[in-house]
Amino acid sequence: MVEDVFSSKGRVKILRLFVEIGELNISEIARRAGLNYATANQHLGILESAGLVLHKSFGRIRIYRLNESNPHARAVKVLIESWGTADRRKVK
Repeated sequence: MVEDVFSSKGRVKILRLFVEIGELNISEIARRAGLNYATANQHLGILESAGLVLHKSFGRIRIYRLNESNPHARAVKVLIESWGTADRRKVK
């Protein structure tokens, strides 16, 4: 399962967006990750089936976020946050 999640740059970009920004709708996720809508939707389906993300619906609009109650999602968040900290230290 971990290979399925991390085997795609698009999925990693989406996870990073959730860690950095929080909740986003699918159009905004696609735009910020540099993906088309269909690809973003497919990646979100995989991440949701892995339990890493959740969505809530407001009519036709779906808002996605990291599933903070999932221990794997929390581990991904720590990894992304620590990686970002290491990258910032390198720049200084």
